[in-house]
Amino acid sequence: MRNIHNDAKQMIGTIIADNMPRRAVEAALSRHEFGGRIFLVAIGKAAWTMAHAASDFLGDRLEKGIVVTKYGHSQGDLPRISIYEAGHPVSDEQTISATHECVELAASLGAEDELLFLVSGGGSALFEKPLDGLTLEDFKDVTTQLLASGADIVEMNMVRKRMSAVKAGRFAGLAAPARVFAVILSDVLGDRLDSIASGPAVADASTAQDAIRVVEKYRLKLSDTQLRYMQAETPKSVTNVETVITGSVRTLCESAAATAREMGYTPYVLTTTMNCEAAEAGRLLASIAADTRAGRNSFAAPCAIIAGGETVVTLKGGGKGGRNQEIALAAAKGIAGLDGTLIFSLGSDGTDGPTDAAGGLADGTTAARLKQQGIDIDKELADNNAYPTLSAADGLIITGPTGTNVNDVSVILCS
Repeated sequence: MRNIHNDAKQMIGTIIADNMPRRAVEAALSRHEFGGRIFLVAIGKAAWTMAHAASDFLGDRLEKGIVVTKYGHSQGDLPRISIYEAGHPVSDEQTISATHECVELAASLGAEDELLFLVSGGGSALFEKPLDGLTLEDFKDVTTQLLASGADIVEMNMVRKRMSAVKAGRFAGLAAPARVFAVILSDVLGDRLDSIASGPAVADASTAQDAIRVVEKYRLKLSDTQLRYMQAETPKSVTNVETVITGSVRTLCESAAATAREMGYTPYVLTTTMNCEAAEAGRLLASIAADTRAGRNSFAAPCAIIAGGETVVTLKGGGKGGRNQEIALAAAKGIAGLDGTLIFSLGSDGTDGPTDAAGGLADGTTAARLKQQGIDIDKELADNNAYPTLSAADGLIITGPTGTNVNDVSVILCS
């Protein structure tokens, strides 16, 4: 008899392992012809892992490098590379000082030098230098408002890049006349380059009008100085950069499908661009699971129904959780009482929101177990309190920082 919880655990481990960036980074570097001295800057949640792969590949050809990653995401020293950890999802003083080191390195390069720029999700918060007249507090204020608003990552970065001296292609400009080879691990739906880490080496495709629309849509409260930068245009041309994308949510879903097939489930990929409120996504997945169990759709057990993307949470309460945990908790009521049915949702970087969980899972017994403890799922969702609620039902997924970051995946397992 199939143990669906063991299957989910095995699938989660395999999905993460398949999407570690080492092989992808090595493949990108092997296809690139380096010339002159080679320097490295790596930013984002997967920065250490990507830099480790590059360091092993380049060996003594690497002159010097800098890694800027989230607290707890580095895994030790690397030859000729300085490692900094900083705040995420909100920048801090360490962000500013680490970015200053990157700027100094870029500005020191000459025409015969090459900068290997390794970029992964999280770079928008981890890599920052305010434009003149702005401060770290300005960034923290705007980021906090955006995180609570329900804005998606593209909208958030349209606003944040306009306040930055290193985003919207400006970092590549600082490195000129050196050449920049950017290797990107995408955590943005559609792999929009100017939005991944807010595009430090990519010309900005958004306009001032786009940014103002976001400000108005989410009723952001900006100072006169912040608003003035929203109205200013960003660089629209970057000429010294070659860019390669090495991984994305599509590879995450492909891995989930291949793993499911090997385990005896028929895989179906619903979408790789799921972008809606997390709780609504959870309810939708639960309805699909219920229809599958009742034979009301074209899916048949044993199956794995897969959705990749990045949902949003509009904060209305003061609880603790993350978007993937909210998906799982919202799904719990819709699959209550269904045997052989489990839904999990996972952030590939191992950190979901401001928590130590990578995501959450629910099965047909989750709702009943919570009810027995006097826990009201709807009340906890209204308070954005998925973390302790799922913990009470053994529904947290804990992986620790994984070393990769290619967005989120949600999976319905019907055995």
